[in-house]
Amino acid sequence: MQKRSSFDSAEIMHRAEDLMQAASNRYRITVQVAQRAKRRRYEEFDAVEDPLMKPPIRAIIEMSDELTQPEIIGE
Repeated sequence: MQKRSSFDSAEIMHRAEDLMQAASNRYRITVQVAQRAKRRRYEEFDAVEDPLMKPPIRAIIEMSDELTQPEIIGE
């Protein structure tokens, strides 16, 4: 039985590519996504909005939405 997800994997890949292209350092943006995902995981451990959306995917979506804020991408 296949589970239906509430997000499109192609859209997630596109957003991740946009993050990588906007960043000056691929390693740094990867670490920032991982840190945000880890932080969100512990902050919202009890309040699960969408159990199918994992913290790294949520972090990619949030960070791609914040591309207009340069402090998110890096110095």
